[in-house]
Amino acid sequence: MSPSHRVTAGVLRAIPWRDTPRVQIALNMLLVLAVSGCASLEPRVGQLPAATVPAAWAAGAAGTTGSDGGASSLAQWWQRFDEPLLTALVEQALRANTSVRTARAALQQARAQVDAQSAGLLPSVGASASTQRSRASNNTGNTFQAGFDASWEPDVFGRLRSGVNASEADARAAEASLADVQVSLAAEVAVSYIELRGLQQRLAIARSNLASQQETLQITQWRLQAGLTTSLVTEQARAAAEQTAAQIPTLETSLAQSRYRLAVLTGQVPGALDATLAASAPVPQPAAELALAIPAETLRQRPDVRAAEQRIAAALARVSQADAARYPRFSIGGSLGLRALTLGALSGGSAVTSALLGSVSIPLLDGGAARAQVRVQSAALEQARVAYEATVLTALQDVENALVALRGDRERLTRLVAAANAASNAALLAQQRYSSGLIDFQAVLETQRTLLSTQESVAITTAAVAADHVRLYKALGGGWNT
Repeated sequence: MSPSHRVTAGVLRAIPWRDTPRVQIALNMLLVLAVSGCASLEPRVGQLPAATVPAAWAAGAAGTTGSDGGASSLAQWWQRFDEPLLTALVEQALRANTSVRTARAALQQARAQVDAQSAGLLPSVGASASTQRSRASNNTGNTFQAGFDASWEPDVFGRLRSGVNASEADARAAEASLADVQVSLAAEVAVSYIELRGLQQRLAIARSNLASQQETLQITQWRLQAGLTTSLVTEQARAAAEQTAAQIPTLETSLAQSRYRLAVLTGQVPGALDATLAASAPVPQPAAELALAIPAETLRQRPDVRAAEQRIAAALARVSQADAARYPRFSIGGSLGLRALTLGALSGGSAVTSALLGSVSIPLLDGGAARAQVRVQSAALEQARVAYEATVLTALQDVENALVALRGDRERLTRLVAAANAASNAALLAQQRYSSGLIDFQAVLETQRTLLSTQESVAITTAAVAADHVRLYKALGGGWNT
């Protein structure tokens, strides 16, 4: 066990009530000492790590406008989709989701911790009362006692104030963490809603193509009965129809799971939104124009970056707290009360007692524990700085990825829409020509497969473009209010 010694010097004196001025003089002297000690200290100043932030985004996106995408314009970005049901679901989730409620409780805990730490800067006062009956030989006596006790530790070297600063920074970090949860939750609800609408569109496409293929199957059966075709053609038509029909249960399963996920995200049991989301609706799309903030503004409005900043401030305060623990501590205590042998005598002037304690505690030998604690907190500070740099880089990457994905999916959607239109025309012409006996069934089968594939790709990419907008709004830090 390492040696640990702390020298404590103090004065404890019972002072009669008539000597109260002496108490005042002693208190004043200790207060002057405390104030002079505080004045000699210089607060630590923390700086954020230098992070390279580009002046503009490397990946542009079609339809973007100027740098007016501030936090206020992105606070409720889901309203840009002009979808009342989506807005209602996001707002319900922000109120009732369990992750948000947990983050709110963590914020309340952090704020309560600030109050608890701040209380240490103030004097503490307590009241006590006791009675004692004792017997020695043939003598029996009673003692009655009541009074107030007070104590205060002058924060000469800033140890207590640093603890308060650390708690305040933790509370601000918890507030930013709550905002980060809100940002992620709003984006998750929106993406899930877009996925649900996309699945509804894909289900409608599958059913429409199945109806067309069943009609083609009926034609092949009529031609088989008339001796104009073979059983091979009929079986090929039946196989194509069954393959399309097999996709419908899978889509219905995914659709039900999306409804369940949205219900849980909004704080409800699975199935609570089945009636609300039963009707099919198009995939919501925001306005084509995007208001992008410049990278520096984006970092300021992202709550995860703010939380990382506050964790640096908290770590810095804990370094100061550990450093201040290496210096002497001063304390002032006193008591004022009544003591007598009978209850009636407590009201007399001679029953009044008072005491004053002034002490200083100086660490001498602790085996290097205090200095080691400073190194511990310094290492924690370095970790917080590195975590901040990583958060900044991740934030920049999120925006760039969202911009690239949005640009690519927009171009893909344009091509797929053209392909789907051509495939629809080809399928219609092929079916007409086959009915007239001008082409073989293989051409009909191929055009129907192409039509189903392109229409499904259009539905998937349409949902992807809408989801890309959501991810971009999330990457820009939208979805919370300051």
